Amino acid sequence: MNQLSAIRAFARVVEAGSFIRAAESLDMPTATLSKLVRELEAHLGVRLLQRTTRRVSVTAEGQDYYEKAGRLLRDLEDIDASFSAARGTPRGLLRVDVGGSTARDVLVPALPAFMARYPDIRIELGVSDRPVNLIGENADCVIRGGPLDDSSLVARHVGDATLITCASPGYLKAHGVPAYPEELRNGHRLVSYVLSSTGRAVPFRFRGDAGSVEIKGGHRLGINESNAHLAAAIAGLGLVQTFSYAAAPALASGALVEVLRAWRPALYPFHVVYPHNRHVTHRLRVFIDWLAEMMPGLLAAGFQELDTDARVEKPVTTGRYRVRA
Repeated sequence: MNQLSAIRAFARVVEAGSFIRAAESLDMPTATLSKLVRELEAHLGVRLLQRTTRRVSVTAEGQDYYEKAGRLLRDLEDIDASFSAARGTPRGLLRVDVGGSTARDVLVPALPAFMARYPDIRIELGVSDRPVNLIGENADCVIRGGPLDDSSLVARHVGDATLITCASPGYLKAHGVPAYPEELRNGHRLVSYVLSSTGRAVPFRFRGDAGSVEIKGGHRLGINESNAHLAAAIAGLGLVQTFSYAAAPALASGALVEVLRAWRPALYPFHVVYPHNRHVTHRLRVFIDWLAEMMPGLLAAGFQELDTDARVEKPVTTGRYRVRA
């Protein structure tokens, strides 16, 4: 038995919660991975995993072994990373998850510069607006906007986006241009962004000199994917609140018109997050540093004239995250 390979195989099964997903992430046949885990159990003389036809669970002994063996694996990764860092050549595979419009308008256009700077790093990009289980789905990091509500993750702030309210010229001609947020409650058609995690629509939020206003419910159409959400506004289906970087091309072409500009909500924070118990490899560290370097400008692309006066509320990161500046 190759004990190191067996330990890595076992640890990945624990993290992925599945032999199949673990085998895929390690790029090995499921039968080979299963054999390594059985050999490790035989070597130790204990059952590490309970297997059923539907799921895999960790025994008490398995959890203890995973925590102790995990420290060993992280120490080995530290040693490898120290040599790689000394040579200045981060290398290997990064699995990154990002939302649809952020991928299209921010990350993907900037990736050529990163890949030219670090030619030995390969990237697998998962693009969706649904929440991702970083450990179970073996992602190295996730780029997301909005509230932080998972204490098992480390978060680094990488910029702020501006939310704007907009609609097509055809829609505004038919339904009128609202002058105040309260007008959206009567006669206007709202296209809401629906959270995949809860199925709930995100309220339309506004901030002005008179205070804050929140418009909940009442949408005629709800969409849980950011690119389709923006497309609905361009198609004339109603008013949306979306990111300025996503809407900028449509605004420039006249396909969309911003309304309620004086009532733009507070800046919307973006973070890159990763599990606190996972070793930060050299390749992940340089990627996170690069995100922090390039994302602030790209999140505000096309809207350099944005108001930045005192009424704009700066986002506050919750203490439930381990926040890295």
